[in-house]
Amino acid sequence: MAVLYKGDSPAQKLPAPGGPLGPTGFRRVLAYVRTPRRPVLMAELLLIGVTYWVYSMIRNAVPDHQAGAVERGFELWRFQQQNLNIDIEMWINQTIHGVEWLVIAMNYFYATMHFVVTAAVLVWLYRCHPGRYRASRTVLAITTCLALFGYFLYPLAPPRLLPGTGFVDTIRVHETWGSVTSGDMQELSNQYAAMPSMHAGWSMWCGIIIVMFARRRWTQILGALYPLTTLVVIMATANHFVLDAVGGWLTLGAGFLLQWVLYGRPAYAFAREVATVT
Repeated sequence: MAVLYKGDSPAQKLPAPGGPLGPTGFRRVLAYVRTPRRPVLMAELLLIGVTYWVYSMIRNAVPDHQAGAVERGFELWRFQQQNLNIDIEMWINQTIHGVEWLVIAMNYFYATMHFVVTAAVLVWLYRCHPGRYRASRTVLAITTCLALFGYFLYPLAPPRLLPGTGFVDTIRVHETWGSVTSGDMQELSNQYAAMPSMHAGWSMWCGIIIVMFARRRWTQILGALYPLTTLVVIMATANHFVLDAVGGWLTLGAGFLLQWVLYGRPAYAFAREVATVT
């Protein structure tokens, strides 16, 4: 029994084993990856759990090189000021810090929504768009893995860790519960892995997926607003520069491109529904 997706045309189906591609080696793996099938819940939970565990272990094991990371932070900030004129992080950080209820809300948004919304979108895709789930999940996985190269090759201090600049570490000041960027919890996370920003990358992935696949207009609007809100939050809490976010978006773009190469078609081209045929 084979599982095919409604909307697939004969031209989109791969040759059967023994055809021009052959059944062995890399081509067999590629054929398996590209064959449409309904995702299996336990396999997906295991894959996502292992992937994130490995990502976290590698990210936190990367040498932070504090002195070099701080120096790069100053260099990036000066570059934004002198060359791009987009040094808006200080103004946003200090303005939001002056409104206590708002800065506390943004602190908890930063600490929680990164995981909650991403997980919710994955569950929604799995339940409502199984034909699109695997390709979209692959984009997220590739993006997350690519980010590790940035953390290793370009350790970067976030604005809140640049001494003498006036940036306010709002999460530390307001003792935000559950954050791994301040207090005792900061020992569990590499504090100098700011480039690229996966808060920006993951939120943009969520926004794109929601806008592409949601049926209700209000849901699409919320999807479009989510990465924009995240951008403001990561600057208001002094956790990222604008260019960190740009780095996250570029990494996501590379994730979409590599998924296209791997699957033979872009994530948005996959059918919405599945049909089982014998």
